[in-house]
Amino acid sequence: MTSLADGKLPNQLLKELLAKLAMDDVHLKVGPLPGEDAAAIDRGDHYLLLAADPITFLPKRIGWYAVQVNANDIAAMGGTPKYFMSTVLLPSGQATDDMVREILGDIAAACRELGCLAVGGHTEVTPGIDRPIVAGAMVGEVEKDRLVTSQGARPGDMLLLTKGVAIEATAILAQERPQEILESFGKEFLDKAARFLDEPGLSVLPDSRAAVEAGGVTAMHDVTEGGVTTALWELAEASKVGLMVSESEIPRFWESTSLAERFHFNVLGAIGSGALVLTVGESKTEAVLESLESHGVKGFVIGRVVEENQGVHLLRGKEKNTLPRFATDEIARILSPESGVS
Repeated sequence: MTSLADGKLPNQLLKELLAKLAMDDVHLKVGPLPGEDAAAIDRGDHYLLLAADPITFLPKRIGWYAVQVNANDIAAMGGTPKYFMSTVLLPSGQATDDMVREILGDIAAACRELGCLAVGGHTEVTPGIDRPIVAGAMVGEVEKDRLVTSQGARPGDMLLLTKGVAIEATAILAQERPQEILESFGKEFLDKAARFLDEPGLSVLPDSRAAVEAGGVTAMHDVTEGGVTTALWELAEASKVGLMVSESEIPRFWESTSLAERFHFNVLGAIGSGALVLTVGESKTEAVLESLESHGVKGFVIGRVVEENQGVHLLRGKEKNTLPRFATDEIARILSPESGVS
């Protein structure tokens, strides 16, 4: 028996478990695979997209978070989120009517913001947890010719990233370590870090729509737990390709790098909802970047797709190293009671 670290399951274990699931339905276009953001079901003239994700990091705005991250899984496949359901678990002895009103109110507000509908779910007070947990599920749809998966990257494609790394991590630290941030950087910095939820924001819907409109996108994967390096590894393994990633081209926010120095973590391995990794045919790269810019989204070329046997590498000048993997998300690590980080 092997103890598991907090966060995502190890990729090899996940592959083993998913391989045991039945996937012989003729309507199943994209099934349960490591690195895929949602399932795709053939509904005749379009694909139905199904995604599920929990929110466990934070109690504040947890309902809003749940809608955003589930909608991002739909967006990462080129789709539009339509219907949201949630299971809301409230901690016994701490739950109040105001708490549940706030969570469900935030779910409703986020759905209005994204143009989807909250259509039900389940809410209860339960023992054995110390904070609210929201497990969400989003139903979306996509036209057949606009479906994008994590499996389509091909050698020669350019590798792009939108916005920057550690967006969500920056906002989480502003909630969880406000006093330390206030003392180190001041109120203006703290307020700006907290606003990362909304600017640059956690949604990748605008990113996805702009990129797909331009054409030439071969694969997409949103950045979540484990940061941009985890997203890159997942995309590479899903597509069975190698990657050459230029570290100097990976966009970083000054606030995020300042917090990384203060709390001793690596921004490349920190939870990063709000950013989208995509691969694009070289001839369409400029068109995709221009489309992103026209939709108010910054896009950056951070590398190139290569043959699988060339590996997945991070380039630092003339130095080439294997792209790092993080067994535990960097923010989960430093927020752990055992970390001693303050």
